[in-house]
Order: sequence, then C-alpha cells, then structure tokens
Amino acid sequence: MRLFVALDLPWTLRETLSGLCGGLSGARWTAPENLHLTLRFIGEVRRDRAEEIDLALHALRGRRFELAVSGTGLFDRNNRPSVLWAGIVRCERLDHLQNKIETALQRAGVVPERRRFQPHISLARVDAVAEPLLAGWLQGHNLLRTRPVPVDSFTLFSSQPGPDQPVYTAEVDYELV
Repeated sequence: MRLFVALDLPWTLRETLSGLCGGLSGARWTAPENLHLTLRFIGEVRRDRAEEIDLALHALRGRRFELAVSGTGLFDRNNRPSVLWAGIVRCERLDHLQNKIETALQRAGVVPERRRFQPHISLARVDAVAEPLLAGWLQGHNLLRTRPVPVDSFTLFSSQPGPDQPVYTAEVDYELV
C-alpha cells in the first residue's frame, strides 16, 4: 500500500481552490476531490506495517483548530518549476499535530522525514508550463485569502495510480478533540 497522512479539506475550500485552476496551458491541475494538505508522506508499506501505523495514529491526541489559505507559490525540482501550490497561514496547532504525527510514525518504524514541513495544498504540476505564464498566474493569485475552516480530524489515505491522476482513498479518519 502507498500511504500518506493528510487533512481532508472541506468541500467549500476545495471549490474555492478549484476555481483557481485554469489559465495555464500545459498545467496538470489537481482534481477537486484530490485536494488535500499532506501532513506526512509515508510511501509503500506492507499490510502489517499499515496496521502498526494505524495503531500509532489512533493513540495520538490532538486538538481541533482552524485552517486558512493565504497566497500561492511554486516548488522547483532541479531548478525547474514543478508544483504550483496554495499556502497555509501558519498555525501552532497544525505544526504541533504534524510533529505528533511524525513522532508516532517513527515509533511505528517509519523512516524519519528529512524535509522541513511546509504546509501547502498542491494545485497543479507545471513542469510543461512556460515560466512567463507561471509568473503571470502567480502575480494574479498572490493575494489569495480564504476564511478559516474548522479542522476536526486528520486522515490516513492510500494512493493508487489512475489513468490521469492518482486515486486517493480515505482509509481511516482520526478525530481531534
């Protein structure tokens, strides 16, 4: 199984973000049903390891909070634009939850994450988009702001390859108090 832990976004936020998707020839936009905020990518695991991960995440206790989107940006891979994203307003409870998830996963035997957590929502793959078009899109959307939405759970997802995009399946939801 290919697994990751994420916040499953409310439909209202997905609609707002999917309204941004367009206007860039060559961009591969994320389908609204696939929009999420990854807290920790795990990768391929055996079924028995997935059960250990589930147990570790069930034991985790976190507090509810609100999440807001602010701004857009671009990740590079090998000095080339690769992912267009929507940013997240920094939130102590989000950072705390992500740290707890990382600790729980390491206790379950998952290799530690080496990259620093940078909360974002991936909107599109843009490796085939001309850089001047990307710059124009970013300038046109850099003032993006959404109202805060409540976060009362996080989710363990599985990912399967699909014909156009991966198919994400919510395997387990973990309630926050």
